Amino acid sequence: MNPLVPVDAIEVEILVDNVTDNLSSVPAFVDVETSSLARRGFARVAGSCLCCAAHGLSCLITIRRGEERRRLLFDTGPDADVFERNASLLQVDLGTVETIVLSHGHWDHGGAMLRALDMIRARNGGKAVDCHMHPGMFVTRAMKSADGTMRMMEDVPSIAALSARGGRVVCGTAPLELLDGGVHVSGEIPRVTAFERGMPGQYRRVDDASPWEPDPLLMDERFAAVHVAGKGLVVFTACSHAGVVNVLRHARASFRGIPLHAVLGGLHLSGANEAIIPETVAALRDFDLATIAAGHCTGWRAITALANAFGDARLAPLAVGKRYRF
Repeated sequence: MNPLVPVDAIEVEILVDNVTDNLSSVPAFVDVETSSLARRGFARVAGSCLCCAAHGLSCLITIRRGEERRRLLFDTGPDADVFERNASLLQVDLGTVETIVLSHGHWDHGGAMLRALDMIRARNGGKAVDCHMHPGMFVTRAMKSADGTMRMMEDVPSIAALSARGGRVVCGTAPLELLDGGVHVSGEIPRVTAFERGMPGQYRRVDDASPWEPDPLLMDERFAAVHVAGKGLVVFTACSHAGVVNVLRHARASFRGIPLHAVLGGLHLSGANEAIIPETVAALRDFDLATIAAGHCTGWRAITALANAFGDARLAPLAVGKRYRF
């Protein structure tokens, strides 16, 4: 694999996450939402000026090389109104977003894609926006209940819907480099860790006339990575249905010689996956990460276990409105 082009620095703004947290202390490379408000010179704090938490994730990634800044939107969260409220309150310039990457085909990551396209194109002069997606995302998914009924999920926007809103949809399963080699998007993630079993109970069907088929592995999930000069790889794993250990093993194997510096995203250690928290925490020690920025679907039990294992020196949990600088 071609090496990533190192960047001088990256900045990650959390536009959507499951929690909001303006009171907990944070490390020096992280700002909370109220810090952003202070920079804008707000007169008083009120509910109307604060972001809204929602079940999902959206990260605005800015890479810097010298004076050049390039931007990518990694997922959009579940809901158009939440995305618009938070992006507007945080005053991010969406017109500078060059591309959108959808990590996998779940509603809580792609539900706001159409609104995001509208907001980007309203600020970029109406130019089309590349949308990188795996072809396996365009199916209907559901969770099978104990009584055998299917609890259906909302589909991610179709290629036709995205195209109609100015999205230039790019589908593929192979890894790719974006923003002149500054951002790597993985191909399908090898499943090699014995205890990471995906999302048991999930099913899929390609259309209403097709039968439901088991879909626990979510092979459409991909991660993104950036090589920050002098630090190493920052890996963005939106949900870790592949398993965060599988994700990090694949990232390390893909870029041998570049140390892993940080992982950011949902680790999906809630619900049925709470059973693998001990194995996951133990396996994470092998990567010697400087920062674990876990959030979204990680769950409070896993956050507690990570805090006990890695402490404040390495754990910096996600929250909507936070800004991370690497």
